[in-house]
Amino acid sequence: MNLKHCTPSDLPQEILQYDGDIAQMGVGKSGKIGFLELELQNDSDKQKTIITKKQTQVPLYVQKALHYDLDYPSMAHVFILSPSGGILQGDRYRMDVELRNNAISHITTQGATRIYKMESNYATHMVTLNLKDNSYLEFIPEQIIPYKNSRFYQKTNLQIDDSSTVVYSETIVPGRIAMGEMFDFDLCYLKTEGKINDRVQFRDSSLLSPKIQKIQSLAMFDDKTILTSVYILTKKHVTKVNDMINELFSHLPLGPGLINSPLGLLGGSPIAGC
Repeated sequence: MNLKHCTPSDLPQEILQYDGDIAQMGVGKSGKIGFLELELQNDSDKQKTIITKKQTQVPLYVQKALHYDLDYPSMAHVFILSPSGGILQGDRYRMDVELRNNAISHITTQGATRIYKMESNYATHMVTLNLKDNSYLEFIPEQIIPYKNSRFYQKTNLQIDDSSTVVYSETIVPGRIAMGEMFDFDLCYLKTEGKINDRVQFRDSSLLSPKIQKIQSLAMFDDKTILTSVYILTKKHVTKVNDMINELFSHLPLGPGLINSPLGLLGGSPIAGC
């Protein structure tokens, strides 16, 4: 897969300011472009969701889907793997996932997404989730850990038709706490867009530049150190939840969805919704 296909076309100036040559393996070299394309569909004969198309380029790959949930035996559980252990300077990753024909799946990563320390350039990650034909997807990756001096830009596109449901989350932690790091990264910039039937429902951004911003004084963090954003796009008739749960969520202005951004402290302290 070529570099252009795996690089966002709308790189913001905040990330472009770190553009530069890399002394070791440069942008686009072997091992610096990770690509994953998955298609999942329901197999009526096997009565379960299976992977019907898979294309990967290391350092991204997946193994066969697993079906171990006794309550939802047709659900395909897929783990995204990476032998590199993390994202390095100059890396460009892209994931395209499509569900069709009543597919039901839970996709996650093998572990945290570690954004390693950088001396030059930056890293990017593109994620596109496309759901059709009464499909359901939980895309719940492990947390993003931006190391000291790292620069990371992620762009996520959620695209469904009005018969499907997607649940997507992303979690940012302040760094390697055990190594004494606390908001020592240069930049962590996440953009997420949701569409139903090609109509934009929301656009959301999290831009963290702790060496410029005063993170603890930001309204989004208050006195917390962990940020999780949860996005749900679904059919209108299943968005009704009880009044207590509703108090934790903000409804999208056009109706079919919710946004929730829990904040938490390290060490298992309670999480507060905002």
